[in-house]
Amino acid sequence: MAVVEAPPVPVANADEDAPRARTWTRGLGVAVPVALLALVAGACFLAPLVLPVPSPTGGNILEAGLPTGSPGHLLGTDPNGNDILSRILYGGQTSLIVAVTVNLLGLAVGGTLGALSGYVGGAADTAIMRLLDVLIAFPSLVLTLAVAQSLGPSLTNTILALGFFSVPAFARISRAATLSLREQPFMAAARLCGTKGRRVLLRHIAPNIAPQLTTFGMLGMGVVIVIEGALSFLGLGIPAPAPSWGNMISQGQASLSATPMLVLWPSLILFVTVLAFNLLGESLRTRWSVR
Repeated sequence: MAVVEAPPVPVANADEDAPRARTWTRGLGVAVPVALLALVAGACFLAPLVLPVPSPTGGNILEAGLPTGSPGHLLGTDPNGNDILSRILYGGQTSLIVAVTVNLLGLAVGGTLGALSGYVGGAADTAIMRLLDVLIAFPSLVLTLAVAQSLGPSLTNTILALGFFSVPAFARISRAATLSLREQPFMAAARLCGTKGRRVLLRHIAPNIAPQLTTFGMLGMGVVIVIEGALSFLGLGIPAPAPSWGNMISQGQASLSATPMLVLWPSLILFVTVLAFNLLGESLRTRWSVR
């Protein structure tokens, strides 16, 4: 009697499953922080437009100190009668605008200077980098405090003070990436073809250094939000009564033992936003370094 052999049972190939798992993990590492940032940005910028959110200033003093869950005030009110949720949302607008504007300023000025310095080389490179080294040598936070103090507390002055000190960091990242590209075969081919320097910078260098600058910018977003919060906490950033997460924490510390929620809510949203930016920057760095 003939013996019929059972067909072989397929065995999962670990070598084939590993790349899929890594790809899924990298995708999740980008999707989660992007979803968190979209949620925060959507709440801060869209919620006041579509929901009956009270004004963040000019509250009713008769409603001062309402607890969390009060009718019409989901997170309660502060000692001035202002709605805490409203101040968190409008304060988030301020913090995100500062972070994005400062990093765009640093990217535009510092990224351009670094690319020019790395591409041109020679005396121009030396002069630009020595100037930036002088700026980096000073404690940036101390100088930012001094500049903010001299200019006075306002949204524009906060952006200018933070943007000024973001330029050297972007320039160094841009220059290092440009130097690594300058000797690549496609760059030599572009020079041999007589391509003008401006076209080389725009068509060849800028697209190739964009990943490094974008990753650094995502990490810089969290740093700028924290520094802006510190400036506002010290009274040198966004002036009261205009809300920002930093000055909300500063104002809430006076009654921290009695009403800790005044500090807890803005601190929590500040933590989540900075964490999301850091996770996104690290995920992008890992993804692009693999490529």
